[in-house]
Formats: sequence, C-alpha cells, structure tokens
Amino acid sequence: MRVREARPDDRLAVRRVLDAAMLAVEDVPARIEAGDVLVAVEDDRVIGACVLVPPDDAGASDWIAQTGVDAHVDAIAVRRRRRGTGIGRALIERASDRGRLSAAFEADVRPFYDDLGFELLDRTTPDGRLIAVSRPEAE
Repeated sequence: MRVREARPDDRLAVRRVLDAAMLAVEDVPARIEAGDVLVAVEDDRVIGACVLVPPDDAGASDWIAQTGVDAHVDAIAVRRRRRGTGIGRALIERASDRGRLSAAFEADVRPFYDDLGFELLDRTTPDGRLIAVSRPEAE
C-alpha cells in the first residue's frame, strides 16, 4: 500500500470511498485539481482517501482558520474491509507533511485521532462535532 496525491482519473474511486463512508465532500474534482486529496492505493485500486482543506481556502469555515493549522482534514475514509489496518494512519501521516492539522469529528471517532496524537480543543463546531489539532512536530 502506498499513499499519493489523487489524480484526476481517481475521481470516481475517491467519490466511491467517500460515499461508502457516508461522507459528503464538496467539489471533489476541484480538491483533486488543487492537490488536496490523498489516496491510499494497493494494486492500482484506491482503498482510502483523505480530503484536506487549506485554512485560507474560500470554502473553509471560519473556525478552521482560528485553529492556527496548516491544513484541515475535511474527510477521511477507508474501504470497510480494510479499516483497522493502518490505512487511515498512513493517510494522516502523509497529510501531516503539510504541517499541523485540524479535524472535526463525531465522538465515536475520537479514539482514532487520540491514537494519532491529536489534542482535543475546548470548543466544538457549530454543528456539535469535536475539534482536535495535531501536536506540533517539536513535541
């Protein structure tokens, strides 16, 4: 398994992975074009995807910019049969090459982000999701 930036021909596969996880992501083709989608690939098949949003992006929520991060994890999904095998971790580790990350998620996903060293903030998104940021590299 390897992680790379998504290419335009990955669009349908990325959409299928996100849809299977019931994640709504706006304008996947534009995100791919901007280099903001990472995919985990095995045998030329997309088995996971991570969609990032720069904090200064026009589509980013105001609270993202307030976290002081370099990128926000808008969505991360792994094919159901491959969950729990380190693919999500590999996607986040590659995403962290961009710097400090933020993520917003439901409480049942918190162990995933805890295991990756994200720190929970003392506020939530307007729709009640938890917000966490990755620890700075120096720590």
